[in-house]
Amino acid sequence: MTELIDGFALGHWTHESGRTGCSVILPPKNSVAAGEVRGGGPGTRESELLQPSAAVDGVDAVLLTGGSAHGLAAADGVVNWLLERDRGYETAGGLVPLVASAVVYDLVLGSPDARPGPKDGYSACLAGTGAVVRGSVGVGAGCTVGKLLGEDGWCRGGLGFAETQLESGARVQAIAAVNAFGDVLGETGEIIAGVRKDGSFAGTVKLLQSGAPFRRAIREATTLVCVLTDAALDKRDAWLVARAASAGTARAVAPVATAVDGDMVFCLASGRQEVEPFVVAAVAADTASQAIRDGVRQASSLPGCPAVASL
Repeated sequence: MTELIDGFALGHWTHESGRTGCSVILPPKNSVAAGEVRGGGPGTRESELLQPSAAVDGVDAVLLTGGSAHGLAAADGVVNWLLERDRGYETAGGLVPLVASAVVYDLVLGSPDARPGPKDGYSACLAGTGAVVRGSVGVGAGCTVGKLLGEDGWCRGGLGFAETQLESGARVQAIAAVNAFGDVLGETGEIIAGVRKDGSFAGTVKLLQSGAPFRRAIREATTLVCVLTDAALDKRDAWLVARAASAGTARAVAPVATAVDGDMVFCLASGRQEVEPFVVAAVAADTASQAIRDGVRQASSLPGCPAVASL
């Protein structure tokens, strides 16, 4: 069974019929957190805390959620779960749990009224373990890719995972929610999931070049990546890892960081292994791209929205 780095936990809540859900990543206490937004349409909460200029070094949880901006309400449930366990930023008025959050737009695949809320974020925390469950679960439940031609041409996205182990013993992992406007590319640049036309992958960029009409409609999209590592990183180092991992999104998604994508990368570092931060940043991009590919490969098909496994 695939396992997270010691001290980290991942939990999901999934609305099967509504095709939505949320996923919570719980780092060890005193972990460092950073992040980088690259897409033009992000939906986030507490994202400014992830900048190297922020007053705090870390956050208490990362929430990846469906439901578009509505789904940010699930963070309130994560806050309540953390408060019950005395986790949060210490202030004169008591603990304030910090939950960095980002959303995917999944209101079309299932029911637009099925949005993760506080109780669902809480449930995801209760389900948190070191085991990695991936595919069409949690935030991956309503993900799709290749949206240019609408529902007749899209494919199922999902939640993916990958890991790279360094010679020093340090580990770098990535969790990816793959809900891109464009196509997902394989290791050699071929399209493995994306917009379909006449029985094959047509290529989003190629279609745009040839004059295919762009209508916003259901084009809202996002690829979210959370890099986990046990390396000892300071806030700036973690931010540079997140920036470097954004290149992994660019290697695996085309086009990337568009005006309708809310692409974002988080980095959580537990600090238990001494390692050169540059090395962590160097491998983070490949690990992120592997997790994105895994997200579409692990997804399950729906009527009218096939997954890679059935194509």
